[in-house]
Amino acid sequence: MFKSNIWKLSLLLVALVFALAACGGGSDDSEETTGNESEENTGEVQAETYTIEHSMGETTIEGQPERVVVLTNHGTEALLSLEIKPVGAVQSWTGDPWYDHITKDMEGVEVVGTESSINLEKIAELKPDLIIGNKMRQEEHYEKLSAIAPTVFEETLRGDWKVNFELISKAVNKEEEGQQVLDDYQKRVEDLRAKLKEAGKLDTKVSMVRFMPSDVRIYHKDSFSGIILEEIGLARPESQDVNDFAAKGVTKERIQEMDGDVIFYFTYQPEGEDGESVESEWVNDPLWNNLSAVQEGKAYEVSDTIWNTAGGVRAANLMLDDLEEKLLSE
Repeated sequence: MFKSNIWKLSLLLVALVFALAACGGGSDDSEETTGNESEENTGEVQAETYTIEHSMGETTIEGQPERVVVLTNHGTEALLSLEIKPVGAVQSWTGDPWYDHITKDMEGVEVVGTESSINLEKIAELKPDLIIGNKMRQEEHYEKLSAIAPTVFEETLRGDWKVNFELISKAVNKEEEGQQVLDDYQKRVEDLRAKLKEAGKLDTKVSMVRFMPSDVRIYHKDSFSGIILEEIGLARPESQDVNDFAAKGVTKERIQEMDGDVIFYFTYQPEGEDGESVESEWVNDPLWNNLSAVQEGKAYEVSDTIWNTAGGVRAANLMLDDLEEKLLSE
């Protein structure tokens, strides 16, 4: 009887050992399976997909764009301010091939035509993952561009440059960084306004004149530089204080409309054309030299690129530099 109990106890102990071993083996298998599932899940993480509403409809973009082609000059400045170097961009209106104020940051960027004449073949060769363009400039090419890569188009070139900047920031999935760029700009505007007010210069009537190879213009409030002047709160001569882009085809019979407390004038000088001779003719004319701002030494020549042609965030900040230097040094 005693031996029988010992034998039964021995069998129970052996069974218990095997049972524990089996449990341990199951645990190891479970851990390996969990680890494999974790690796598989990590490998299947999906790239972020987002949709942008724009002038031509909606465009879905997958992942963070890394190869961006931009088809406007102001768009190039927007990308650079967001620390994105495009793989391709349209040539600057003046420069070889870029404006002086962006040249150093555009090394290695391929030219893909001009805003008015883009090179579709070159754009395709660059294999972009995002194209940013403008309806006013490239609407006829939208379908072909969309076949190359996801394409986002701005509505217009007129109005506040910040509207297009915000769209570009969204398109490249850098809305937060874009807002910081705009906040920094707005702070500069407010600081300059405060300085001008303290110096008693905020009511200065600022006139803007542009000389071109085939035209002379007086710029109004809805121009790139006119909007910036209004943001600061600077005054305008009565004839320029209108919600319009510019008076075009101005003749010398209207030269008195160019007068103000100060005059900023700039000359468009595209390659192969002679805007400088038009400027020289006007600024050496007795009628120009009779203007009160000219007689008081307050007619300032500034860069056409910065005050008009570039139209981007970098140009806007450089224009603020010009205004601070000229108006607060008087």
